[in-house]
Amino acid sequence: MKEDFVDYIWRFKKFDLFQLRTHEDECLKIISFGFPNHNAGPDYFNSKIEIGNQVWVGNIELHVNSSDWFKHAHNKDVRYDNVILHVVWNNDKDVFRKDGSKIPVLELKNYTSFEIVDSYNQFINKKTKFIICENQILSTSSFKFDSFKERLFIERIEGKIEFINKGISNENIDWEALLFNSLLTNFGLKINKNSFQSIANSLDFELWRKVFQSPFQLEALLFGQSKLLPNSTDEYSVSLNNEYQYLKSKYNIENVFVETPLFHRLRPISFPTIRLSQFSSLYSKNQSLFSKILQCSTLEEYYNLFSVSTSEYWRTHYNFGKESKYIEKKVSSSFINLLLINTVLPLKFLYMKNMGQSFQGDLLKMASKVKSENNSIIDAFSRIGLKSKSAFDSQALIHLFNNYCEPKKCLSCVVGNELLS
Repeated sequence: MKEDFVDYIWRFKKFDLFQLRTHEDECLKIISFGFPNHNAGPDYFNSKIEIGNQVWVGNIELHVNSSDWFKHAHNKDVRYDNVILHVVWNNDKDVFRKDGSKIPVLELKNYTSFEIVDSYNQFINKKTKFIICENQILSTSSFKFDSFKERLFIERIEGKIEFINKGISNENIDWEALLFNSLLTNFGLKINKNSFQSIANSLDFELWRKVFQSPFQLEALLFGQSKLLPNSTDEYSVSLNNEYQYLKSKYNIENVFVETPLFHRLRPISFPTIRLSQFSSLYSKNQSLFSKILQCSTLEEYYNLFSVSTSEYWRTHYNFGKESKYIEKKVSSSFINLLLINTVLPLKFLYMKNMGQSFQGDLLKMASKVKSENNSIIDAFSRIGLKSKSAFDSQALIHLFNNYCEPKKCLSCVVGNELLS
């Protein structure tokens, strides 16, 4: 039994609504079921019920077991003080408000038919190769599924925003600094994401601003902080090392907590040395990068902004001191697409939201023009007939799999909902 099953029964009124009684055997009437709360706090707000002859207006909380109230630490959260009804499948423990009054309980198992429970269990425990509804998902209403994909995409973007904005107050945000930290993090992609984030965290953006004009100093800072500078007789390496030691002493910077980037399992063009040099070039050419992002309105403008190359040294190197064939090593369009989806568009969405302006429509249009990602999840959806044509599709499907299919939250998904109904 999962909590989303309890929510499904409640939200879609899949139980006997007549002659309801609380666990204390008082007559219960549901006047208004309330509205789902997608934020922190009770599951439903603005509900209205009548117990005995007393009408109550407030919030409703749902659980599988009433003891989950304590597992989720609701007893320590003031947002749950105005819960007027505890809707559970099994009432195994009494729950009280802070003033000592007992919260009334509706035990749904007493009012739900065996057929509904059996249908749910058969559906959720079905053996499949990929996802539960893999043989039925294409039969879902295309209109409903397309609308659901928009919701999935926005949920995914909001998750990225939460990561970008973690620990930062929404008041007086330094958007350029926020972009710098998030962009450098995502330049590391999956393998070096944590490492590049630790480099970003080790650098005060005010210091970064002071050396904007010098690509050489930007590289010295990045390679020094990343612990990639070697003890080499290579002229460029020696120069970078000397410059880094000067900057380190002048600005009192440390890299003790920086994770050294990895080279293992990466193609040479994605080596951290190449990515850090490209990042340095991007900022040496765009001191007010976030302001320029705000001015972009087409995909071509974003590509032009982020289409940078490494410094001259890295056109003949992948590692310090090891010369290779001359290649310009520009940032690829596929890499720019990842930066757009993971950093640029979410951050722009957050900015517009903070400014009280809507960007959702433009965000959806832009994502629909960006090429789809290719990974195991997208390939698996493709095999069951769901083709991903753009980043909008791929981001929505990745979010669907990770947050609905994998944890079997089928009853929160329009597909599972339609199939069970």
